[in-house]
Amino acid sequence: MTLEWLIVGGGLQGVHLAARLLDDGGVGLEQLAVVDPGEGLLEQWRTRVAVTGMRFLRSPSMHHLDSAPYSLQAFAAQQRGHRRAMFTTPNNRPSVALFHAHCDHVVERLGLQAQHVQDRVEGIALDEGSAWVELAGGRGIAARRVILALGSGEALAWPAWAPRGHRRVRHLFQPKAEDGRPAGTVVGVIGGGVTAAQVALRLAREGRRVVMVTRHALRTSQYDSEPGWHGPKFMTAFARLEDPRARRAEVASGRNRGSMPPDVRHALDGALRRGAIELHRASVTSADVSGPGVRLTLEDGARLELDELLLATGFSGERPGGALVDRLVEEEGLPCAPCGFPIVDPALRWHRRIHVAGPLAELELGPVAGNISGARRAGERIVRGALANPGLGRPAFGAARPGGRVGTVGPRLVPWGNRRRLS
Repeated sequence: MTLEWLIVGGGLQGVHLAARLLDDGGVGLEQLAVVDPGEGLLEQWRTRVAVTGMRFLRSPSMHHLDSAPYSLQAFAAQQRGHRRAMFTTPNNRPSVALFHAHCDHVVERLGLQAQHVQDRVEGIALDEGSAWVELAGGRGIAARRVILALGSGEALAWPAWAPRGHRRVRHLFQPKAEDGRPAGTVVGVIGGGVTAAQVALRLAREGRRVVMVTRHALRTSQYDSEPGWHGPKFMTAFARLEDPRARRAEVASGRNRGSMPPDVRHALDGALRRGAIELHRASVTSADVSGPGVRLTLEDGARLELDELLLATGFSGERPGGALVDRLVEEEGLPCAPCGFPIVDPALRWHRRIHVAGPLAELELGPVAGNISGARRAGERIVRGALANPGLGRPAFGAARPGGRVGTVGPRLVPWGNRRRLS
């Protein structure tokens, strides 16, 4: 049997895309599958939220995984409990507990768990009739169209000075990063953004002595990108940019990296005043693990004696997908920008059988591509494009115009303005 759609990735992006295809795209449940190595859909997301200690989402209640825009609010109205425990200001940001309960509701409503294939995709072979998706478990699945809904999950940002493979130095998002540290343990947290602040606050609540080290001053921003990126205010000008280098620059500058929302900043400031968290603003020059703990040396000459070190340094920003996507680019000659990320059409098609979402779509969707708002935008684009182009004609990526600048990364690099836009 050949599926209509196969989604690679069962995180926030993949689940929402499945919901949009089933609800709005006329796709039957038996025509769709979601491949993800987790025991359940959204497993990695839930694990990472738990380890950070996040209590409320950074995004508003309109940003959720169901297809109907007010679904989460309607779901909350049916729940028992005080509204203040479900939402916080501004913009009715949902609690993690409410958001996860709603995610469970969406998965159950759609019957998506039955379509979850617990495995890892090793390769994708494309032909005129379908895509053959090879799984690590040894079998394969044929599908007419594949969506690469891959996050940045495995590309952890690891500082050059931080030792690897040592039990006392870990990245926050490594598997089993939490081993039940006893109260009184001195834990260093490296990073100055919302994740670092949240995990520092959680560790302090649990009775650990927390030393937070950040290279920059604490930055406050309600969202991880300006609200104008969620609509035409910024996206209209972004869509007019023909040089993918210019788009990459806009994506980079449009993110409020290393920032935290005001409520997290307020809680962190309170913990600093109480002495529950100690803050150092300096770069780390070295980490010595030869003794019983970890000794950090900072650029200002300070030395910190720690029991353990936790890296809350996020992700590297490299193209997601690793060898899987590398092989697709090489074997199919898929067009890439100089940064290595896909150049796609407005329906997020990279090939007539391959769509992208999440960070892979950021040169088309802008800085919000990797978050829930980006997932919703990707769902709209993919469903609209699929309904408008049932024949699966391959988007035409033309040659560079005379004098046009073409990059040097990947087999096929083209300026943005030379794509034939699909209706």
